[in-house]
Amino acid sequence: MVKPIDISADEARVLDWIETRADGMVATLQDWVRINSGSRNADGLETMRAELERVFAETGGTVRAVELPASQAVAPDGSVVEQGYTPSFHLSVRPDADVKIVLTGHHDTVFPKADSFQDWRMLDADTMNGPGAADMKGGILVMLHGLLALERSPHAQSVGYDVLISPDEEIGSQGSAGAIHALGAKAHVGMTYEPALADGSLAGGRKGSGNWALKVSGKSAHAGREHHVGRNAIIAAAEFATRLDALNGQRDGVTFNLSRIDGGGPTNVVPANAVARFNVRVKDADDEAWVLGQIAALEAVTNQRDGITASLHGGFTRPAKPMTPANAQMFEWTRTAGAALGLDIRWNDTGGVCEGNNLWAAGCPNVDTLGVRGANIHSHDEIAILSSLPERAKLSAVMLMKFASGEFKARDARALARS
Repeated sequence: MVKPIDISADEARVLDWIETRADGMVATLQDWVRINSGSRNADGLETMRAELERVFAETGGTVRAVELPASQAVAPDGSVVEQGYTPSFHLSVRPDADVKIVLTGHHDTVFPKADSFQDWRMLDADTMNGPGAADMKGGILVMLHGLLALERSPHAQSVGYDVLISPDEEIGSQGSAGAIHALGAKAHVGMTYEPALADGSLAGGRKGSGNWALKVSGKSAHAGREHHVGRNAIIAAAEFATRLDALNGQRDGVTFNLSRIDGGGPTNVVPANAVARFNVRVKDADDEAWVLGQIAALEAVTNQRDGITASLHGGFTRPAKPMTPANAQMFEWTRTAGAALGLDIRWNDTGGVCEGNNLWAAGCPNVDTLGVRGANIHSHDEIAILSSLPERAKLSAVMLMKFASGEFKARDARALARS
């Protein structure tokens, strides 16, 4: 049973103000969708960050660019290379307030600069198809207008917040993970703006995720004259892959996905190098420990092959985010805020991951699908439901105003996370 809350006359006026911005939100989303900000398109990402600086200036907060550290990756040829990132966008408002909230999102998309999916089109009066429309340029607009509404509310001075919008979420947040963790560690609660499902339901508990590359080195040789001299790295990688796949089903809720094997060349050469790439999903920290032991054992078996050396690179990048009492409290507040607006807020656990996992790893209870209602993300069929721009902005606004008024006690949620 949802415990009802009252919307004061002042708060109602703020919510009405959001409706006056609805057409402008759609126009801005159309403009942003036309900016290609694929995770490796530095120029497009910087164009989007400039847009964020422009629109979030209306909050009156302090804006800065957060430089991100480079990360290491294994190239297809087996070499270990550094990957750099463009800066994250950071906004700080009232950092010394008693109640602290962190809001996160990302301005990168999965669509590279050369992709054919570069513009929006209307499927009907309320449905926009476009790259990043739901994931998550629409979500950024929801966040922005929730915050602008808060700034127009009676108790705004009681709450402070940090906004971090990053350029690398779609490729694992390896550059921005430290900044997300640092802000999550000092906040009482978190709000992240991945899209909700088209029916409005949210992601509840989330599995954890890790990515690895097994680098395998053998010895090249002529496939006809000296085949016996060669040591085939692809065969060793393939054997590792089949052993890895055999781990599926051995532990409830843990999955292993071999996604790619790089290597090889001319058909008359024994391949000396290969890289096997895989993802693992887990329910909790005990699963993580089990996985680490299993893949280390498989690495050791691969190294027992004559003339073969193998090394694992990678790790768990997003720890699991279970539905703990602290996270459950955040969802109940979301449900309560939704009920005040006539929305029936529901949620379901998922194997997907996002920045909400990173916030929870820092001890910050959060809801991470507060963005627009949408569907078919990561595909050319991605859609955003435009009426959900003001709808979900109002949902965030009610939550933020109730955190500010003290009706939703953010400190209590953080205390639950520590218990």
